[in-house]
Parts: sequence; structure tokens; C-alpha cells
Amino acid sequence: MSSLSISAAWEESKAILGRDGQLYLSVALALIALPTTINTLVNPGGMTNSTPGWAALLGLVASLIGVAGQLALIRLALGPSVTVGGAIVHGLRRLPVYIASVLIIILCFLIVGVPLIFLAMALGVPLQAKPVPASPGLLVLSLLFFALVLFLAVRFIMAGAVASAEQAGPIAILKRSWNLTSGHFWPLFGFIVVYLIAAVVVLLAVVSATGALVGLFIGSVQPLSTGALILALVQAVVSAAVSTLFFVMIARIYAQLAGRDAQVSVRSSGT
Repeated sequence: MSSLSISAAWEESKAILGRDGQLYLSVALALIALPTTINTLVNPGGMTNSTPGWAALLGLVASLIGVAGQLALIRLALGPSVTVGGAIVHGLRRLPVYIASVLIIILCFLIVGVPLIFLAMALGVPLQAKPVPASPGLLVLSLLFFALVLFLAVRFIMAGAVASAEQAGPIAILKRSWNLTSGHFWPLFGFIVVYLIAAVVVLLAVVSATGALVGLFIGSVQPLSTGALILALVQAVVSAAVSTLFFVMIARIYAQLAGRDAQVSVRSSGT
């Protein structure tokens, strides 16, 4: 079993971004921030039952482009040296197989959830009620499902890195992630929790402050309005920065677990 040091991955990530941060950010802005901006501009309040079909399709396309951006960032942070354009092409090429593995993960979540639904019904929880009334049984089942989701999320956290770094199919990606994370659950769990808390705090603080200023000086945020554009731009840039750091960290953690020690750099040509 390979050793894992989150602090070492953090130091490597800081060094990588300190050296080539502008190039990483260019990928994040093009493949994460720009699609996010367009989607938020069209759907400032998120997807709802009243969201038009074309807007929902736009959101799906934006999400897929963002996932390709994640794979491209991981490729840059893993080495060997590659151009920004080459990393983007690589991310787009590996996108279908990674999406297939994500769909399998979602299916696992559904499989885990079905027995809990039947158990809730057996305990007399009125799931058909809107909203479902709170009860001790429902709370316990919800916590159990949440714990199982967290467990699977940790065990499959290397799926993106494997999809980007290795020529593996969907099932092989998940098996590889499961094997890589074996024996490292708690350090990875701690990393996810700390990073998510920090990311949520930063995003909420920036978006809330921006929303308040937009409301004060421009007015309510409506789809395709100036306020929606400003809010979308701010949210997208912050999300891109947070995502860049996260996926560089994922790449460096994968490098430790997989025993890879390739030199990480971005070639200036073709950027």
C-alpha cells in the first residue's frame, strides 16, 4: 500500500500553481468559468420544474464542458509536460468514459437508496407526503444514507484522476479508484470535508456579498439581466479558482497513491 501525505500534496499543489498558475487558470476559465457564467446567466436561481427545456439542455452541456475541464486540469497537474491545448483535447477525449463511470457511481447510490426506502416504508414513514414529516426513523435512515454516500464518495474520489491518467474503461476506473483509496479512507475523508467546508464558506460569502451589492445598486436578479450577468461572472471566477486548486490536489494525491513521479510543467507552445 502506497503512503499518503495530504500536506505533501498541498505543498506540491502550491508549487505547481505558483509556477504555472496562470495557465491552469486559463483552462479553468475557458472550460469551467465560461460555461458556468452562461448557465447562471440563463438560470440564476438554478434548475426548477419551470425551467425551459432549452435552458436545461444548456445547463447539461455546461456541466459536461466543466467535467472535461476537470480532466484537463488533472492532466496538467500529473505530467509529463503538455500544452494547455493538448490537455484540453485530452480532457474532451476522456470525457465519455469518465461520464460512464460517474453514471455507474450514481447507479450505486440508487441501489444503496432503494433498500432504505423500503425500510422507511416498513417503519411507517409517509414518503408520499409533501413535505415528508420529520421523525426519528427518518432521521436515522437519512443519516445512514448520507454516511454511505460519503463512504462511496471517498472510495471513488480518484475516479477522475484515473480517467485522465490511465487508458481504462468505466468499470476499470472505479476498481482502480477503489484499490488506490484502500487503507487511506480517513485522510481522504478529512481532506474532502475540510475542503468542502472551506469552498462553501468562500463561495457563499462572495456570492452573497455580490448578490447584496447587485440588489442594492442594480435591482433584483432576473434571467438574462445585468444583475444576473455580474453575479454569474463572480460566481464563475470563484468556482474556477476553487476547482483549480481542488483538482490539482486530486492529481497530486493520485500521483502519491499510484507511485507516479513525472515532472509537472506546462509547455508554453500551443497555449
